[in-house]
Amino acid sequence: RVEPKIITLANNRVDLVFEITEGSKTGVKRIQFIGNRYYSAYRLKDVIKTSETGLLSFLQSGDIYDPDRIEADRELLRRFYLKHGFIDVRVVSAIGEFDPALRGFVVIFTIEEGEQYRFGGVDVQTSIRGLDPRLLWPKVRTFPGDVYNAEAVEKTVEEMTIEAARQGFAFATVRPRASRDNQNRLINLVFLVDEGARVYVERINVRGNTRTRDYVIRREFDVAEGDAYNRALVARAERRLKNLSYFKSVRITPEPGSAPDRIILNADGFLAEVSIAERNLFGRGLYGKASVQYGQYARGFGINFVDPYFLGYRVAFGLDVFGKQQLPTSYISYSTTTVGFGARLGFALRDDLVLQVRYSLYQQRVSLPSYLNDCILALPLAGFSNGAPINGGTGVSPLDPCFLNGEASLAVRRELANGAVLTSSLGYSLSYNTVDNNRNPTKGLLAELRQDFAGVGGDVRFVRTAGDVYSYHEIVSDLVGSLHLQGGHITGWGCNRNTSASLLDQPPECLRMLDHFQMGPNLVRGFAPAGIGPRDLSRYGLTGTGDALGGSLYWGASFEVQTPLYFLPKDSGVKVAAYADAGSLWNYIGPTSWAATGETLSGSICAAPPCPLDNAMHIRSSVGVGLIWDSPFGPLRFDYSVPLTQEPYDRTQRFRFGGGTKF
Repeated sequence: RVEPKIITLANNRVDLVFEITEGSKTGVKRIQFIGNRYYSAYRLKDVIKTSETGLLSFLQSGDIYDPDRIEADRELLRRFYLKHGFIDVRVVSAIGEFDPALRGFVVIFTIEEGEQYRFGGVDVQTSIRGLDPRLLWPKVRTFPGDVYNAEAVEKTVEEMTIEAARQGFAFATVRPRASRDNQNRLINLVFLVDEGARVYVERINVRGNTRTRDYVIRREFDVAEGDAYNRALVARAERRLKNLSYFKSVRITPEPGSAPDRIILNADGFLAEVSIAERNLFGRGLYGKASVQYGQYARGFGINFVDPYFLGYRVAFGLDVFGKQQLPTSYISYSTTTVGFGARLGFALRDDLVLQVRYSLYQQRVSLPSYLNDCILALPLAGFSNGAPINGGTGVSPLDPCFLNGEASLAVRRELANGAVLTSSLGYSLSYNTVDNNRNPTKGLLAELRQDFAGVGGDVRFVRTAGDVYSYHEIVSDLVGSLHLQGGHITGWGCNRNTSASLLDQPPECLRMLDHFQMGPNLVRGFAPAGIGPRDLSRYGLTGTGDALGGSLYWGASFEVQTPLYFLPKDSGVKVAAYADAGSLWNYIGPTSWAATGETLSGSICAAPPCPLDNAMHIRSSVGVGLIWDSPFGPLRFDYSVPLTQEPYDRTQRFRFGGGTKF
């Protein structure tokens, strides 16, 4: 409410005062869609920025009525339908009406969806002499039979234009020509490549930038002043700037230059946002993060730094310093302390293919309570061979009280005897990513291969290989399914397992217990950390306990479906999930004997405990349900799992709380 007031002053003067009572902001109480047959209202609410007022409204601003935002939502809806094959879609209207009964606005979107089309025939033709169309075919992202996708057409045009420029035709233009088959609901495409007008970039203006350094913006352009103007490259630069998440809005617009063959590019709207983890450190486009962890069983710190344009090149350089301590739990008798650092370089081979090389150097030390390590002989025994007594020699009796009070596994005690061990390794990872949204994927594929080679100095040598594949598919509207496959293998360089010497007296290629894979809920949910796989069962019959030894081989498969809770607003970010997991960890190849106690572990497969070491590939499986909240602080998740198949000595953990972005 605005109320004008006049205050009379001396000498025939007055003050005019406007008293403004702002009141509370008016929210959006309800969002409705009319004409949506193919997609539900819950699915469409996830597309737009406007949201309904709810329990979590204090964490967001999208529920405040904003006519400009609603108009932008019309375009978001149109592009969403074009991406999913509805080429005739029309967002007829977007109306906001105040409802006194609700004490807020009701926003109504009226949509004419039309029919869904698929790609029919696809062809590439060029009128430029010397440009072979076969060189452009690998850039095609539109395939016969797929649902029509306007973004895939735009991406194909962009990639073809860049490839033509790479072949020496800087002024080539690519135009998609479509013909419609209404009877079969198909779109036949021909990509026409012609010689375009010879236009050069005269100047690039950066406007509205108050914090970020100018070069941080300009380095995202693949064109510079004086280069041939390429519309596809300009569109790519705009998309890159938006993906940086430094700015609230980005817009690149061309205007005529000083001559007919000159053009000026204006980049506007650079208003920096503030984030908890600083992605734009000092306005230089650097990423910095510091973290501290303190829990009942895990403590540590981490400092991370990333320069996405190292030395001015499109190469990401990262540096990490870390320290962590894993304390004993009811599942693990020992604690480990790790301190080290790592450096990495990342190269984008393509938009969807990234190669990263890395180096890490870290020191590990194992600690044990004294009562778990009191079976050491006062004097070394004579007449031992590979840990077994000969010529009448005897080790510590298995019934000695030092064992009965819960002695740790010989593999753990040998790690303790080794003291601090230094690991120096080189590695790489190759990742292929076509998912539509890294935070909330609904379709696409993410595959990653990782290898590490330890032995570039240090005390240990091994080759470790691991891989993950995630596949996402929207089964029906608002129901997304995912399949996760994973596997790994590690081996030492010529490790001799059957030796009585300590690690420091053995060849450096021997594989330690700590270098094995330790698996639990990261492989099969429903099991505790280090809850599955080979375990020292030499005293299982006496104490019912045993340390996890880990394995050198593992595989896992998980299938999961997620859907939002329909009685909550879509923008609340709350989902439910159901899943089934299966996997196995096996083949411990670390130390199995120790002369200091005369102990040995047999690697033979046994049917049931008590037995020294069960090294077989037993399949563990589980089913469960989860509750997921995409909170402002990151994804949070609560799972309840029921193991279906397990071994008697496995450690289970049905309830689990954590966070993460992949499912």
